[in-house]
Parts: sequence; C-alpha cells; structure tokens
Amino acid sequence: MDNGNHPEIKVSEVRRRTPGSGPILLLASLFVAATFLAWYFSWFGRELSHDDISKYLVDEKNPRHVQHALLQIQQRMERGDPEAKTWYPQLITLSGSPETEFRLTVAWLMGFDNQSQEFHQALSKLLRDPEPIVRRNAALALLRFNDGSGREELLAVLRPYSVKAPVEGVVASSLREGATVARRTLLARIQQPNGDVVGLRSPLPGRVGRISKPNGSQVARDDELISLNSDEDSVWEALRGLALAGTAEDLPLVQSYADSNDVSGRIKEQAGLTAQAINRRLKG
Repeated sequence: MDNGNHPEIKVSEVRRRTPGSGPILLLASLFVAATFLAWYFSWFGRELSHDDISKYLVDEKNPRHVQHALLQIQQRMERGDPEAKTWYPQLITLSGSPETEFRLTVAWLMGFDNQSQEFHQALSKLLRDPEPIVRRNAALALLRFNDGSGREELLAVLRPYSVKAPVEGVVASSLREGATVARRTLLARIQQPNGDVVGLRSPLPGRVGRISKPNGSQVARDDELISLNSDEDSVWEALRGLALAGTAEDLPLVQSYADSNDVSGRIKEQAGLTAQAINRRLKG
C-alpha cells in the first residue's frame, strides 16, 4: 500500500541513473537526414538550376544525373522556355553517346522542337542506330518534323523482332512462350566452347513469341533464339505514327491488327483509325 512517504530523490541522482540518450538521438537524426538527402538528390522531380543542368549533362559517370537534366530540359521545352536552347549542343553530343539510355532519351526529346534543323539531322542519323529502341524513338520524333523516313521502323514494331545469338555455344534459358519481358531482361545465357558464358538481354520490352532454340540447344552465331512481340504501348504509338506516314502497302499489316482477336480494344480501335487515315490520304 502506498502510504505517501517517498524518499526524496535528487535530480543529480536521476541523471546518474538515466542512460545517456543524447548520442543515440543524434545518430538517429543524422540517419534520417542522410536518408532524406539521398532521396532528395536522386528524385527526378527536384527542380534543377541552370548551372545544375549544365553540370549534370556532362556527368556521364552518374547516369541518373544526366537523365534528371534531360527531364528538366524536356519540361522547359514543353512550356516554350527559350533557355532550353542553351543545352541543344550538349543534346547533339549525347545523341552520339555510347550509352543507349542517353541516346534513346535524347531521340525522344528532340521531337519537342521540330524547328531545329540540328535535331532533324541528328534524328536522321539515329535511324541507323544499332539499338532498335533508339531507332523507334527517332522514327516517332521525326514525324513531328513532317518526316516519314522512319516508316520502316514503325512497321518493324508491328512485326515480331528476331533476337539472335551473339556467339556460338549452348543455350541456357528458362523463358516460356508468352512471357512478358522488360528491356534489359536476361533472355538467355550461352556457354561458349571455351567455357565462357555470355548473357543475352532483351533489346526491347514485349512478349516472347516463338522460342526457336530451347534450353540446351546448340546454336551458331546469328541463329535466331526467340522472337519478341512488341508491348502494347509501342504498338499503339507505331500505329499512330503510321496514320501519318503509312502507305497503301502497309494497309494489310495495319488491318491485321484491326481484325485480330489477340489484341486489346485500344489497339483494334487505333488500327482501324490508322487504316482510315491512310485511305483518306490515298484518295486525297
């Protein structure tokens, strides 16, 4: 029973008995601050100053910096900010970068100013890029210049893409037909006769169509391993582009999408609209 008679406890005694929490709180605060700063400086929504953009664009050792800068330039171009032209020479330089991510982003970005002849020329070169994703972005961007020279690339989106073996050897893969893959997904490993293993990654997003060389198969260089069907967004964009650049000989392929039961209603609708647009141009 509490009789109310408590011994007097001095403040100094309490301090001696309480574990030192100051350093723990300080470390916790520093951890939270470091986490926030790491997030803040990697967040693409963070507004960059003019000087930051210029610095980030040349920081190719940090790809996120370059991508962040490109996004900021795109936003300025979309709102008609004349300051964006400051970085046009650097965009042209990046269009020749060995980094695929930079080239595909710049190819898309250049379409936002269809008055720039430098961009038009750079996009024409990117139509010959070794990476299909870059060529496709360039073809779409060129349409904004009223240039349909990328028509063949748009048609390629509607056809299966053949992924070929870069070396000879034995295939190791667990993919199945119909599997969805993102760009850079590991499609297969090939063990060469000397024992070296080469990884093969998907150059495009899409869905596995036909598997020509299943797991355990012996392959020669340039043998087809699998075919990839384009993802829905790419097909939709290609059909929209062909509404502007398509010709009479493209109609059967476009119509096959309009008549297919294996595509979404969105794709069927756009294919129908594309076929109508092509026919109108032919009659006009």
